[in-house]
Amino acid sequence: MLTVDFGRLGLQAGDRLLDLGCGGGRHAFEAHRRGAHTVAYDRVAGDVKDAAAMLAAMRGAGEVPVGAMGAAVNGDAVSLPFADAAFDRVIAAEVLEHLAADGAAVTELARVLRPGGTLAVTVPRWFPEKVCWALAEEYHAPHVVDGHVRIYTRSRLAWLLAGAGLTPTAAHHAHALHSPYWWLKCAVGLDRPDRWPVRTYHRFLVWDIMRRPLPTRALDRALNPVLGKSLVMYAVKP
Repeated sequence: MLTVDFGRLGLQAGDRLLDLGCGGGRHAFEAHRRGAHTVAYDRVAGDVKDAAAMLAAMRGAGEVPVGAMGAAVNGDAVSLPFADAAFDRVIAAEVLEHLAADGAAVTELARVLRPGGTLAVTVPRWFPEKVCWALAEEYHAPHVVDGHVRIYTRSRLAWLLAGAGLTPTAAHHAHALHSPYWWLKCAVGLDRPDRWPVRTYHRFLVWDIMRRPLPTRALDRALNPVLGKSLVMYAVKP
């Protein structure tokens, strides 16, 4: 399930791409499949290990164009171990809301992006996120590991990117059908995924992601402007 639109990102085969906070690796794997030289980067060692194994498995299975390189690196978002202008494209999907120093992280992303390169950042959208915060303190409390520490508006995210010397160019929303799922999780308790409404809705989302039926795809697109769970913003480095 991709949040970033690779067409708007402008990714081409042979581009150097950094996926910051890669997590499960969904964007890194898609970029590598398209022929990008891909670095999956995360502070969680287990995620990095899994991403490295998957990148290698993709190459071994012939799912990647010949010559495309992939690596997984463990590290911190505010101190990237890469040279200035090292990447043509950068993705940071659902990362900034977890970071106390979000400005420092964006400054680092701008530093490693080459002039003319494109950045895609996704964060939880303001309205769905406000509902989650209201329903469950453990979703955002400061003592929660990997909890959300702030809520973004479109203007705040654009201001953050501009402050790092980037020029925001476009934005959209994604995953409207996921907003009710998170509201249900927060309402019944984040530690209770076994509760009937959460379990049932999760099965629906898995079915939708795997089968991609036209009616739910159309419904998701129609609802994204109102209920989209994620705000996706693109920016260019002058």
